[in-house]
Amino acid sequence: MNGRRLNLSLMIALVLLCGLTLVVRQNLERPNFEFFPDMYRSVASKSFAANLVFADARTLQQPVAGTIPRQHRSLGYGPSEEDAIRAGEELANPFASDNRRETRRGAELYQSFCSHCHGGGGNGDGAVGLHGFPAPPSLLATEAKDLPDGQIFHIITFGQKNMPPHAIQIEPEDRWRIVLHVRSQQQQSEEEMLSPTLPLEEAMEQ
Repeated sequence: MNGRRLNLSLMIALVLLCGLTLVVRQNLERPNFEFFPDMYRSVASKSFAANLVFADARTLQQPVAGTIPRQHRSLGYGPSEEDAIRAGEELANPFASDNRRETRRGAELYQSFCSHCHGGGGNGDGAVGLHGFPAPPSLLATEAKDLPDGQIFHIITFGQKNMPPHAIQIEPEDRWRIVLHVRSQQQQSEEEMLSPTLPLEEAMEQ
């Protein structure tokens, strides 16, 4: 007798469950009812807001020791001067020097990340140097022109002297694009130096 009652109860529960399922899913284009919405949509915490969930009461946590970001690619170089020279010997720009599209992109990146120190034209006369910070050397100087592409890439990545590293701000491909723009600036500077200049009297006559 008890077995029959149990079976009947289970049958009734099954029928009710199937009925509720059909009612809830009448319109397949609409989502189901959320009985506990907090389980689906938790309140997001701001990065620099206090958070009592963690022991240090900070929302923004440091990466776990020994882990690396997803899609991280190790360059195989350190910040030393020896590695900078080795990068100049071993690394080559993946973009062709006459690639105008990538050079234009490099110019945009240069204005965002480099012009405040190096100046818009690469002369080292950026706004930072005008406010007490040591001005960097000109990118149009002979020493800068003689640097291999790979070494300039290394300097952007790891920094040099007063220049901080920019690896965390600029993706590797974009660093190469900046190198393209720097080379374009240097080439333009050389062309301007080699172009003949007319005497003042002749220029005024024209």
